[in-house]
Amino acid sequence: MVDHQFGYAKLDQPGVVEILFHPRQESDSTPPPGAIDYEIAVEEGVCVGARFHMADTTAPNILFFHGNGEIVGDYDSIGPMYNEHDLSLLAVDYRGYGRSGGTPTVTSMMRDAHVIFKEIRNWLKNEKRTGPLLVMGRSLGSACALELAASYEQDMSGLIIDSGFPHTVPLLNCLGVDTQSLGITEADGFRNIQKIGQFSKPTFIIHAQHDQFIPVTSAEILQVQCIARSKEFQMVAGADHNTILLRTGKQYFEVIKKFINKIQGIREKRSYRKRREGKINQEK
Repeated sequence: MVDHQFGYAKLDQPGVVEILFHPRQESDSTPPPGAIDYEIAVEEGVCVGARFHMADTTAPNILFFHGNGEIVGDYDSIGPMYNEHDLSLLAVDYRGYGRSGGTPTVTSMMRDAHVIFKEIRNWLKNEKRTGPLLVMGRSLGSACALELAASYEQDMSGLIIDSGFPHTVPLLNCLGVDTQSLGITEADGFRNIQKIGQFSKPTFIIHAQHDQFIPVTSAEILQVQCIARSKEFQMVAGADHNTILLRTGKQYFEVIKKFINKIQGIREKRSYRKRREGKINQEK
């Protein structure tokens, strides 16, 4: 484990926080069938809400950090699709989002990620869920995922980045933050490039071809800087930042399942027809 110093004070300025975070409350706090709600105390008097969509006790577990305008309830129809592929999705919110208390800041988000990871790791152990643990981050959530990857490599089996970003200043500028007047440089940012350069476990990067906020070249930079021997990059043709799932459908979950199967050493089963065709071709 690598202990990181939390130095995100310049990103906690109102001119950044009000643009980077778009918290909204959960309108319906009832989890869908098969899902459970869980609260994680991140500091005294403040809890962060989570919603777990659990598959079999031996299924792989994905700790998921969502994008800035999302809440865990947005994944109520998506969690079951992970379950259909024998994957458990453990989605967590940020402060002020969904059922969570507090007010979001960059410093609290990054610090909370550590607390959340340790709590979920212990919960899985206590519940005797033996499947591998992976961390996944989408958009803003990629910062949390990379923070944990750089800190808990030995406790993770893999990393999945959906619509992630390598540099902080270009993203903030794209969102409308005047980083120059606020005195923000890359040294004050998330340092995602350095973090992905510390993680050597299997890594899978997914990105939209026409992402209007984080260009696809950002994913290519992360892919190049990633030091994992086993790393994959999937560009979703025709999609933008918010339409990856719409464009891919079930294929999105299939490629994630295939990636995790490789981690577990599980070979894909060929159909009887394909096996038979192979045999016929050998006989010829």
